[in-house]
Amino acid sequence: MSIFFRMIVPALMAAMYVAAPSAARAQAEQPSEDTWNSIKDDIFKGRPILDGSGLVVLDAPRRAEDAAVVPIGMRVNFAGDDKRTLRSLTLVIDENPAPVAGTFTIGPRSGVTSISTRVRVNTYSYVRLVAELSDGNLYGVKTYVKASGGCSAPASSNSDATRSLLGQMKFRTFRPEAGGLSEAQLMMRHPQNSGLQMDQLTRLYIPPFFVENLKIWQGDDLVLAMDGGIAISEDPNVRFNFKPNGADKLRAEAMDTSQKLFRDEWSLEKSML
Repeated sequence: MSIFFRMIVPALMAAMYVAAPSAARAQAEQPSEDTWNSIKDDIFKGRPILDGSGLVVLDAPRRAEDAAVVPIGMRVNFAGDDKRTLRSLTLVIDENPAPVAGTFTIGPRSGVTSISTRVRVNTYSYVRLVAELSDGNLYGVKTYVKASGGCSAPASSNSDATRSLLGQMKFRTFRPEAGGLSEAQLMMRHPQNSGLQMDQLTRLYIPPFFVENLKIWQGDDLVLAMDGGIAISEDPNVRFNFKPNGADKLRAEAMDTSQKLFRDEWSLEKSML
């Protein structure tokens, strides 16, 4: 490039920005809805999605510290006289290679209104939460997350150690606050290979290998079921609230893409029953 162009191009760009600063800033602050508009009808079968502001809450960092482990909180705030219940939560990351990060189906008697997990975000993207309630309607909210490279980030753990602990589950409970629901957390060892990660030795892509389905029961009653994909972070971690039904155990069952089934169960403290 000549000296003239090296001098004039930056000057022209600066002049263009000065001429229309508000338009440039507005465009930068308003990410495109094109991807969402092209996928939402396929995901939700053309059903209308109502504005969920004030009812549906999505907690996510504006800028992620680690794109491979982005904390996500999802909940529905029902008013005291609201008789509706939660049927499902669908988490969508617009610009991920597989936009649906997970669908969480709620047991009809579980009382679940809050779920948190960790996800991978591949590039700057809207993250959306769509709740289906017992009135049959869908309610959606969104937030913009700045993160990149989450789906291709190498695993943080040693592969040999991961294989030896594959499917190992840990569980803990949290005593409810006054008037609140009990809470529990399930942690599972699994590499959650996305198919976009590269083996640093062979320089070949590692095949996709992740937990496709996770179910948690309280006694014989379903608490929640998760249909997951490549966006769920390594070593899946799911925390949720629930209404005790008197059963003394919680049990979990997970199946990954190799069709390997993992099971475990835990006793509940009497203080939570």
